[in-house]
Amino acid sequence: MSDPICLITGVGPATGSALVRRFAKGGYRVAMLSRNRERLAALEAELPSAKAYACDVTDGTQIEARCAAIERDLGAPEVLIHNAVGGTFGSFLEIDPQALNRNFQINTMALLHLARRLAPDMVAKGRGAIVATGNTSAQRGRPNFAGFAPTKAAQRILAEAMARDLGPKGVHVAYLVIDAVIDGTPQRNLRKDKPEEFFIKPTAIADEIWHVVHQDRSAWSFNVEVRPYGEVW
Repeated sequence: MSDPICLITGVGPATGSALVRRFAKGGYRVAMLSRNRERLAALEAELPSAKAYACDVTDGTQIEARCAAIERDLGAPEVLIHNAVGGTFGSFLEIDPQALNRNFQINTMALLHLARRLAPDMVAKGRGAIVATGNTSAQRGRPNFAGFAPTKAAQRILAEAMARDLGPKGVHVAYLVIDAVIDGTPQRNLRKDKPEEFFIKPTAIADEIWHVVHQDRSAWSFNVEVRPYGEVW
C-alpha cells in the first residue's frame, strides 16, 4: 500500500482514460471519478491499480463521500487532476442561465470542493500536485462561448489563487490550456475534413500532465499550453 494515489475526475473515453493509463503505468493507484461507474468497468478490468467511483461533481456532498471512500480504499491522494468539464454553447441571449450555472459547478466549484478536501493532507505531507485541464476559452470570450468561457476563466483564476497559496507549502498547482480539438471526442467526429495534424492526441495530453506533476521544485510551471504543431495561434 505504498504506491502514490492519483484522483482523476471526468474519466471518459479520451483524455480521462489516457490520464488513467499514464498514471497507472507510472506506478500510481488511480481513483477514477465519473457520473456512471459502469462506463468505467472495462478500464477498471484492464488496470488492476485503477478503481472507479460514481460521482456527480456538481454535488459537494458526493465529492466528500467519494473522497472518504477513496481514502479508505486506496489512501490519501497526492495528485488531483480535475478533468471533468461542462460546456454550453450559444450567445449570451441564447443560453439557458441555469446551464451556465451548472457548468460553473462542474468546472469551477468542483475544483474548489476537491482542493479544499484534499489539499490539507498534501500540505501536511509537504508534497502534492493539483492540475486542472482547461482550454483556450479560459483566456478569451467569443460570441458563442457565453455558456462556457466564463466558467473556464473562473476555473483558471481559482487555480492561480490556489497555486500562489499552496506553492510555498510544497503543493504544486498548474493549469493546462488545451488549444486544440481532442482526438476521440465528438468534436473530432464533426471535423472529418480536417487533417490529422489539426487534432491533439489524448496520450500526448496525458504525457504533458505527467511531466508537469513531476517537475523539479526549482522549476514549477503554472500556465502550460499545448497545441498541435499545425495549429494557428
